[in-house]
Amino acid sequence: ISLVPKDWDGDHEVAWGWLWENVERMLKNLMGKPQVQEKALERLILSLTEDAVNFLRREVFKRFFSLAPAGQDYFKQSTTRLYWIADKIIEMTIEMYRAPKRMVEDISALGLRYVGYAIPTEFFAPFVVGAAEVVRAMTTDETAEDAFRWSLTLISKILVRTILEGSTIVMQAINTNQEKALNKAISVSPRGKRAVELLNIAVGTQSISPLYWAIESGSLNCAKAMIIDLLTIRSDRENYYYGCDELFTRHPEVIQRLCADAPPLLPALLDGLI
Repeated sequence: ISLVPKDWDGDHEVAWGWLWENVERMLKNLMGKPQVQEKALERLILSLTEDAVNFLRREVFKRFFSLAPAGQDYFKQSTTRLYWIADKIIEMTIEMYRAPKRMVEDISALGLRYVGYAIPTEFFAPFVVGAAEVVRAMTTDETAEDAFRWSLTLISKILVRTILEGSTIVMQAINTNQEKALNKAISVSPRGKRAVELLNIAVGTQSISPLYWAIESGSLNCAKAMIIDLLTIRSDRENYYYGCDELFTRHPEVIQRLCADAPPLLPALLDGLI
């Protein structure tokens, strides 16, 4: 690498060496630990009584709300639903050790859903801290506590990365359900890339369709504006651009979907196909 850029000098070499020395040090410190942590965390989870599980379910959210009171605005579900979320969190922490590759894909898909819900990423850190504090109060096994905190921290970092990468200006406009906001967001995209911006957001191996998310979330004003934009013919000196092929390649069942979930959008689609 040091031979590639012409301006590479000794400072770059030092920085490059420092980076990989730290990566090596961190990897060596973690070698062998995941197996030990997995067993410790599994023992902790299996040892929990019904009363302990209920305590964990209650205290996780109680501690989180005390650390981040504004988080209550995003958790308005029933107690049963909150308990289910807490159970899934515990399950995900142990599955991260058992099947890390599958979990990364599942968490990335979950993160893309959070993009549509516009959940602030600032809430993830206090949630992890609160959950780790609750587990610390329930066990004297430091290895199990470290295992839970490490796994949950990794899960939160994957979610935050996915949300930040997936929070495009188009998705942000969809959350407002304002046609003007959507048109302003897509106006900065080149003619040849507008269809991609409206039909596909990919993070890692996972993807989400902004158009379908607008339909699912009830943002029909934005969905209509997206369809009109996709089926508007544009051109430059070399090419014509018309998003019909991209639309039906990404969503071959789009007409059936609109008939079932958003009939008011059918006129805009059919007009654009004429």
